[in-house]
Amino acid sequence: MSNPLRRPTLEELRRRTSMKWRTYDADVLPLWVAEMDVHLAEPVAEAIGAAVRLGDTGYPAGTGYADAWDDFARRRWGWEVPAARTAIVPDVMLGVVEVLKLVTGPGDTVVVNPPVYPPFYQFVSHLDRQVLGAPLDQAGRLDPEALEAAFAKATEGGRRAAYLLCSPHNPTGTVHTAQELTEVAALAGANGVRVVADEIHAPLVLPGARHVPYLSVPGSENAFCLLSASKAWNLAGLKAGLAVAGGAAAGELAAMPEEVSHGPSHLGIIAHSAALRHATDWLDGLLAGLDENRRLLGELLADSLPEVGYRPPQGTFLAWLDCRALGLGDDPAAAFLRRGRVALNSGPAFGTGGAGHVRLNLATSPGILEEAVRRMASVR
Repeated sequence: MSNPLRRPTLEELRRRTSMKWRTYDADVLPLWVAEMDVHLAEPVAEAIGAAVRLGDTGYPAGTGYADAWDDFARRRWGWEVPAARTAIVPDVMLGVVEVLKLVTGPGDTVVVNPPVYPPFYQFVSHLDRQVLGAPLDQAGRLDPEALEAAFAKATEGGRRAAYLLCSPHNPTGTVHTAQELTEVAALAGANGVRVVADEIHAPLVLPGARHVPYLSVPGSENAFCLLSASKAWNLAGLKAGLAVAGGAAAGELAAMPEEVSHGPSHLGIIAHSAALRHATDWLDGLLAGLDENRRLLGELLADSLPEVGYRPPQGTFLAWLDCRALGLGDDPAAAFLRRGRVALNSGPAFGTGGAGHVRLNLATSPGILEEAVRRMASVR
């Protein structure tokens, strides 16, 4: 089981034309946006190549993607994904938007858990919904009291409301437990709030933790989740996502407009399905590499930046760093970029609790990670 994070050289990576490698000047080390520094898993590359050689580049059809997710979820989590309760969507965030249209209306409230993935704010606001924060607690976990208060406020006057759950959580890497998710379902049910779970990082739970699909917990029957292989196999440029409904929400998902299914890429569905069915050994190698990198980052910070707060992520390939003790202001990422030539994500963009923090992408080689921390230490 090889570690795919050790294969591409920095020279190879700098030839890439994607956002991660072309947004900043060539002397900047980019450890920001959620792209991984890996080569494609061979079964995925073979599937894409075969489709191109055949000219199989038309529109997607059938339940192949849902069936691939069902196969993967049964093997990894003991959870079924019935094709009859799914719909293909262009990607997870556009799928979130379409599901929110089914269960809320203009002016309604969507609850989120800051600090959280910035597009949650952007997409929800663009949809003409209000965003209400129920911040994580000091340990970076879901806070039932904050959720209950937010749910009550969101549904004042009988308004419809939804809860956009990030599971595993981005940027903290927290993996929610079955007990926590069961409590979420009970609170949502008691307050009439519809849960929409973004589970794009679900395959990226690291050793020591276990992903619990939200739709597998009691009380989640009227909820939805969104899945994609894009993060775990580095397929963001090959768009495809899957919306899944709980048993009591299947009729609502069936009402999603048919034209939404035209958005996913046929090549994306082919690539994602190949990953889910045939590239799990590659994924296991990646998870082992990410486990090594999260430990390495802890060692590097302890040696060079002991003032930085770091709680190793349980999942994702993202590290949430508390840099407030460095005295770099609310947005330390700006100083790290300007003076250290390292690109990280700006903490304030993640909402409440983000000031003084940065998000660092661990999905790179140990050598690049070491150089990045060395550069960050030079900024003190």
